Amino acid sequence: MNTQLETPDPEQGDAAKDGKTPRSERPQSLLARWMELLLQLGLGESTLRVATNVLLVVALVGIVFLMRGFYNDSAEAKAESTAAEFNVPTPEVKIHEEALSLNTSSRGIPRMAMLHTTIPSRPRMEIITYEVQEGDTIFGISEKFGLKPQTILWGNYNILLDDPHRLKAGQKLNILPVDGTYYEWQDGDGLNGVAKFFGVTPEDIINYPANHLDADSIGDYTHPNIEPGTYLVVPGGERLFISWSAPIGVTRENPAVANVLGDGACPPVEGGAIGFGTYVWPAANHYLSGYDWSPETNHRGIDIAGHTGAAIFAVDAGVVVYAGWNDRGYGNMVMIDHGTGFQSLYAHMSALNVVCGQSVGQGEVIGAFGNTGNSSGAHLHFELMTSIYGKVNPWDFLPPP
Repeated sequence: MNTQLETPDPEQGDAAKDGKTPRSERPQSLLARWMELLLQLGLGESTLRVATNVLLVVALVGIVFLMRGFYNDSAEAKAESTAAEFNVPTPEVKIHEEALSLNTSSRGIPRMAMLHTTIPSRPRMEIITYEVQEGDTIFGISEKFGLKPQTILWGNYNILLDDPHRLKAGQKLNILPVDGTYYEWQDGDGLNGVAKFFGVTPEDIINYPANHLDADSIGDYTHPNIEPGTYLVVPGGERLFISWSAPIGVTRENPAVANVLGDGACPPVEGGAIGFGTYVWPAANHYLSGYDWSPETNHRGIDIAGHTGAAIFAVDAGVVVYAGWNDRGYGNMVMIDHGTGFQSLYAHMSALNVVCGQSVGQGEVIGAFGNTGNSSGAHLHFELMTSIYGKVNPWDFLPPP
C-alpha cells in the first residue's frame, strides 16, 4: 500500500500554524454577498450610481441645514448687538393659539371669528339729561358731550339764567344733540320771527328730527300748528346772553343805574379820588380758581383764587359807587368809579371795609374774599369796564402775574 505524501500549501500551512481558518473558507459578509450577487446579475454599476446619488443628496441636505443654523445665529447675534448699541428693545413675537389651531389644509385664506363686533357710532338725535357732579364746570360738561359751552347755557336757561356761576351739583341739565339753542314756543309766535331771532331758517327748525314736527301739517308759518309750551331745538341757533352783572356806566355822577342790582346802590357823589390809569392786582394771589374771561359763556370777568377772609385791594384809586348785597347772584359786592372812564367790580365778598361815596387809594383794602351769592367756593370775581367799550378783559390791564 503506497502512501502519497501531499505537499502542504504554504498559505494553508501558515494559517494552520496561526490557528486561523483559510481565507477561502472564511464566511463572506452580507454586504459582500449582496454586491457579488448584483455583479453576477449585471446590476453592479447601476447600484453604485444610485448609491452615489443618494449619498450626494444626503450631504447637500446636511450642508443646507448647517448653513441655515449658522445664518440664523448670525442674524440674531447681529440684531442683538444692534439693539444693544442703539438701546432698542428686541421685539417679542407672540403667536396666538387661535392662529396655531387653524386648519392649514383648507384652501384659501381662513376667516377668523371675531369675539367683539364694532358698531359704528351714530349721531345722537334726542335730548338727554345730565346730573351735575361736584366740581363740574360749564366747560367740562360741554367738552364731555362735544358741544360749545354756550350751548349748555342756552339749553338750560330756566336753571342757569345765562350765569355759569349758578351751576350746582345735583342739577338736571338738558344736553342738546347739536350746538344751538333750546326754545319754548310761545302763544302767538311765528316761525319766520323765531328763526330770524336765532339766525336760522324756518326749515332748520321744522326738519330737525328731535323736534318731531310734520312739514306737511305745520300750516302757515305766521301761525304754525305748534302747541305753546313745546320745546324746540334750534340747530345752529345763537342769541345774546342776558347779563345779570352790573350795567355799564355806574359812575359817581350817575350811580343810580345800579339800583336794579340791589340795596348796595349809592347816591351821586361830587369830587373824590381820581385813579392813575394803571392797575394793581386786587388780591395777593395772581392765579385763577374758577372761570377765566369767557364771553362765549357770559363770564366777562376772572375768578381769582383765595381763601375766605383774605384781603381784597382796590386796583386803582377812586370812589365807591356800590357797596352791599347784589340780588343777581354776585352776593356782597363793591364797585369803584376811578374817574378815568373805568370802573372795577369785586363780587362774592365775605366782608366789606368801605361804604358808599368813600374815596379809596390804589392798593387799599376794601373787603375780604368770600363765598356769597352764586358761588361754589371762596374766590373773587373781578370785572373791569369802561363807559365806552363796556366790559374788557382784565388780563389786558393787570400787570403780568
